[in-house]
Amino acid sequence: MIIIETQRLNFFYGNFHALKDITISISEKSITALIGPSGCGKSTFLKALNRMTDLIEGTKISGHILINRENVLDGKTDLVSLRKKVGMVFQRPNPFPLSVRENILFGPKIHQIVKPNEYESLIENSLRAVLLWNDLKDRLDANALKLSLEQQQRLCIARLLPVKPDVLLMDEPCSTLDPISTERIEELMRVLKENYTIIIVTHNMQQAARVSDDTGFMLLGELIEFGKTPNIFTNPRHQKTNDYVTGRFG
Repeated sequence: MIIIETQRLNFFYGNFHALKDITISISEKSITALIGPSGCGKSTFLKALNRMTDLIEGTKISGHILINRENVLDGKTDLVSLRKKVGMVFQRPNPFPLSVRENILFGPKIHQIVKPNEYESLIENSLRAVLLWNDLKDRLDANALKLSLEQQQRLCIARLLPVKPDVLLMDEPCSTLDPISTERIEELMRVLKENYTIIIVTHNMQQAARVSDDTGFMLLGELIEFGKTPNIFTNPRHQKTNDYVTGRFG
């Protein structure tokens, strides 16, 4: 089933045309990787999906972004509700300078979606979902900034889960991690795929090949090719895609 669909999506930073007629369909409970050289529009596309691009002055967007068949570019869209459905994990882990416990409870308290007597089970379930419970169950009152980078990144993902998103956007989630931590986050993605739709931006083509079901290759604001990941890496339809995945440019 298709959960996200964009139709002729265009985005401008002032006069700079950052996204050019992007049309794509993304299936639910899958991992989609976006690859391409720096500055090709990958992160802009990701941020457009939950309208974080609204926070940037002098920008313009057109086309359609359908999430669960609703056009989120409609002026009547509730952005708080949208960002609950479509959560974002950034390049560098950004836990709040609070305890592990308060990081998990931050969203539920703001949105008042659970009762205080449900807090402890919510914390446990969220940390279990990101495979952190055994490591942190005795450190719930520790400052989140004291955790390792990998644990911080997992916590940032766990922080999204209590508000029950449909989609997790990950902008180079492993770029600051060592190879062992990267492997663990990739394994976490595979686990989370059972319940969430995941879209990642990565410069690591090996990572895209390892974890994703579908891959899109972007270049200069255009989506050059989109398809099943094995096809993109072994039998691409476009020469530009072939040149990129074989290291001839980019």
